[in-house]
Amino acid sequence: MAKAAVFVIKGFEEVEAVTAVDLLRRAGVETVLVSLGPAKTVEGSHKINIETNLLLSDLKPENYDILIIPGGTIDYVNHGEFMKLIGARAEKGQRLAAICAAPTVFGRLGILNGKKAVCYPGFENELKGADILQDPVVTDGLITTSRGPGTAPWFALEIIRLIVSQEAADTVKKGLLLA
Repeated sequence: MAKAAVFVIKGFEEVEAVTAVDLLRRAGVETVLVSLGPAKTVEGSHKINIETNLLLSDLKPENYDILIIPGGTIDYVNHGEFMKLIGARAEKGQRLAAICAAPTVFGRLGILNGKKAVCYPGFENELKGADILQDPVVTDGLITTSRGPGTAPWFALEIIRLIVSQEAADTVKKGLLLA
């Protein structure tokens, strides 16, 4: 069974985090929410509190097929331990995904050099070395990026396609009435 970890920090975009978790679970992906804060309860950008499954210190990242970063804030870049984790994963050639402002993490770590990527409008200058597109979702190698809350279902479906199958993505898409 495929496994995914979705990371949240104070100010995260709720739609992006919950959509990823929901759709991935519908596809049978074992998906956990991971808090980058001191507690398992994390407040999103619209004051919605989410109860996570794990704290970062409890995570065994090697057990996951993909690490996913919702946007809403770029505060992820100020979390040293998290940045080290993402950098190490990229160096090992393991799958990563980020949406909205969160591809900033990849830009700051230099892992977008020569790759196609997208982000929330206004954050393009943070994607150092990337060939910036306007597509809803872009996968270049092992890096998947997406633009924002409105593209969250397509982002999650792309991740399902990548770590499960096209058939699983199509089944979830059909069940949600996403034409």
